[in-house]
Amino acid sequence: MEVIDWGLARATGRRVAAPGPSVSRDDARSAVADLRALARYAVGPVRERTGLDAGDAPDAVVVDRATWVDSNVDGFRVVLAPLLERMATEQPSIVTAVGSRVTAVQMGGVLGYLSGKVLGQFEAFTATGDGRLLLVAPNIVAAERHLDVEPRDFRLWVCLHEETHRVQFGGIPWLAPHLIGEIHDYLALSDLTAGDVAGRFGRAFAAVFAAVRGHDGASLVDAVQTPEQRVVFDRITALMSLLEGHADHVMDDVGPEIVPTVATIRARFDTRRGKQGAVDGLARRVLGLDAKMRQYTDGRAFVSGVVDRVGRDGFNRVWSGPDSLPTRDEVLDPAAWCARTAPDLLG
Repeated sequence: MEVIDWGLARATGRRVAAPGPSVSRDDARSAVADLRALARYAVGPVRERTGLDAGDAPDAVVVDRATWVDSNVDGFRVVLAPLLERMATEQPSIVTAVGSRVTAVQMGGVLGYLSGKVLGQFEAFTATGDGRLLLVAPNIVAAERHLDVEPRDFRLWVCLHEETHRVQFGGIPWLAPHLIGEIHDYLALSDLTAGDVAGRFGRAFAAVFAAVRGHDGASLVDAVQTPEQRVVFDRITALMSLLEGHADHVMDDVGPEIVPTVATIRARFDTRRGKQGAVDGLARRVLGLDAKMRQYTDGRAFVSGVVDRVGRDGFNRVWSGPDSLPTRDEVLDPAAWCARTAPDLLG
């Protein structure tokens, strides 16, 4: 028996996913063609600005929300494989038909919720090992309408961000194995004893209750971690802040040259990120997504701070190897990273 009922996870996610905006068939086809063309166009400017070369890009895969859910269920299956094998071997009593369905419904529910939020994604972890760039067309169209911005400019702006992720993983051979290694280390530190699992359920319930009451810092992620996992989680958080911040920095740095309305888009997009409804705000607190939002702002400030001090080539030392990655503290202190990694370039 599988630890997670993957078919149920997929079906739940599809059922929870909200319908996309109303779009005519012609407009939908036009948006798909536009996104594919703009994703191809973004390759050159991103390569020039980052100094990273991942080769020619295969066509971006333009998807709807349901297909995004399917793709991420498959991705979780790849990433979680070591933990699930361990659970099935070491704690077979935990693996029950009820448990596999409950876990599937939880996963599907989260993915269904997120399917309406994500604009694009570079899939670094696939069953074949070949990464691919996904663009979620209904979410991009909904966002550009909500922000009241020029559609082509907004679509290109999004493509610049996602293409940066493609060159990060495609142009830096050690990056994907390192990240998945960190994730597997995090999972390997899980305590799978029955008592610990029960304790985590209690802490998870308390975190949800605190989030409902509006307490800051209450999230499921923090509640269910062991102290050893928290150390690894800090490293993963720093890396994700770097990756997201670098992509945000590039999309805004390139933007003025090829996205005429980039300043308007950034201002309205940041305002949108900060304004959430009550229900959406609760979901963000429970799932720890507020921390995800901080990864963009902290990471962008880190990259800009480093580039200002030591230039692009100095910043690119961050890709030299895992030891050159910023710590979580250094993400908030770019001068400290520069002093450790590029002291020869400081004036």
